[in-house]
Amino acid sequence: MKVKEAMNQGVITIDSDTAPLEAFQKMYKEGIRRLFVMDDEEPVGVVSYSDLIGILGSIKPSKEEKNSLKIADIMSEDIMTVSADDNIEDAANLMVRADISGLMVMEDKKPVGVITKTDICRLVAAEILVAI
Repeated sequence: MKVKEAMNQGVITIDSDTAPLEAFQKMYKEGIRRLFVMDDEEPVGVVSYSDLIGILGSIKPSKEEKNSLKIADIMSEDIMTVSADDNIEDAANLMVRADISGLMVMEDKKPVGVITKTDICRLVAAEILVAI
C-alpha cells in the first residue's frame, strides 16, 4: 500500500514567527497534534502539542517575553518527510526508528498531506478485522 492511500490530505501549517499560544489555539481548533512550520513555502520545522504544552504550562514569562517567544524558538528543525508514492511500511519504519508520530507527505517538493502512527494503526486494525 502506498502512503497516498492512507494519508490525511492537506497540511495545516504555521509560520516560524507565530506565537506559541496562537499555534496551540490552531491545533485545538483543527483537532490535530502537530503543526508543520513553513517559511517562504518551504518546510523548516515541526511543533507538537506536547512541545506547546511544555512551553505554555511550565514557564511564567513576563508579558514582554510572552510576546517575543516564537515557534522558531521551540520547533524541531529535524523535519522528516516521505513521498506520496512511498510504501506505507517504509513510512512506519521511519517513524519507529526516529521515534516520531507523524510525517509530512511531499509530492513534487510540495507538502500534500500527513501520515501518522494513528493512521497506520487504523490500517492494521482494519486488516485484522477483515482477516477474522
